Amino acid sequence: MSDTLQQAAAPGMRQVLPFAALSAVYCAHGALMNPFLPLWLKSLGLSLVTISVLTSIQAATRMFAPYAWGALSDRTGERARLMRWGAVLALLASAGLWWNGGFWWLGLVLLVVYLQTSGMMPMTEAAVAHVVSRGGVFDTKLYGRVRLWGSLGFMLAVMAAGAWYEHVGMTSFPLIVSLSLAALWVFALRMPDIKEQPVAGRALALSMAPVLAQPAVRWFFASVFFHILSHMGIYSFFSLYLDSLGYSKTMIGLLWAVSVTIEIAWFFTQSRWMPRLSLSAWLVLCASVMALRMGVTASMASVLWLLALMQALHALTFAAHHSASIALVSHYFPGSLRGRGQALYTIIGYGVPGVLGGLAGGQPSTHWGLQSVFWATSAMAAMAALCAFRVWRLHQTESHPR
Repeated sequence: MSDTLQQAAAPGMRQVLPFAALSAVYCAHGALMNPFLPLWLKSLGLSLVTISVLTSIQAATRMFAPYAWGALSDRTGERARLMRWGAVLALLASAGLWWNGGFWWLGLVLLVVYLQTSGMMPMTEAAVAHVVSRGGVFDTKLYGRVRLWGSLGFMLAVMAAGAWYEHVGMTSFPLIVSLSLAALWVFALRMPDIKEQPVAGRALALSMAPVLAQPAVRWFFASVFFHILSHMGIYSFFSLYLDSLGYSKTMIGLLWAVSVTIEIAWFFTQSRWMPRLSLSAWLVLCASVMALRMGVTASMASVLWLLALMQALHALTFAAHHSASIALVSHYFPGSLRGRGQALYTIIGYGVPGVLGGLAGGQPSTHWGLQSVFWATSAMAAMAALCAFRVWRLHQTESHPR
């Protein structure tokens, strides 16, 4: 079977439009919260180490919450209903951000919010993969059309938020977060109840083992781990790094928007480019480019045009890598394994690396400066490339999608 993404008859955009809308609002919420959470915490007078701990809470919840939500959705088939409950509970919990109760209070509030939201995107991805796949073939064109709305939502939100916070200040951050979660709940209510056949408890417990026993799957997850660990410099420290270099909040928002603009263009046109390489070859290329991106960011971030160019490489380091990874996960974990497969991808990719990157990054940034974080993430990307190369080699000799 070919390792390139194949096309098959799939539903039209109208059928997946509710998923596109939810993806746009979910990513807009992420844009309004995650890039500016460190700056808000800094405005409260918290130390860099404390900020790194609090910003790593989201990643900590991704170590277990997505799998719990995914297993529950696989068992019940009720993905839409579970996403609605997650959205409304996160909205109620976000009210706690309106009171500055110190480190422990903020940590508890963020924990409750992220416990709900961390499981929503894997369940959405699982539902979308189910809709855009026909006969086991993943429709990359339709998936790209859905996913680009998430990128568009992120870009518009991060640009607006950067300009807003520049003129109003960070005190409005809790209100913005609550409003974005209210919108997320409204759009979750509009999700269609697309269900897959639920599985019995014994099948739920045993069916993952044969997939995880495959060497290519293990090397794939190792590559995902190191690749997304290399992104933690961006997710946790990029805004602080730029702020320390004297960039304004408006410019920080614009630089985030550069990466997402090119990401949108990639998702819109990816069906033209991705068949040119195998999925595993895309993993190797994307990780290699990520090593370059982080190295240049560490050494020449004061050169604006060069920094903008490195942000544009997000088309490969995130968008192409994400599409290739989602397609491989959908292949390895079909049907009733889909929710747990996507959740495992989130845990290994965004959970464990997020905790390690957030907590470990706080110490070197305190002693050697924020620049050191980006040198370290460049090395992590190089490790990802080596693991991805192993996947590519295995795909040359084993019967896997190429």
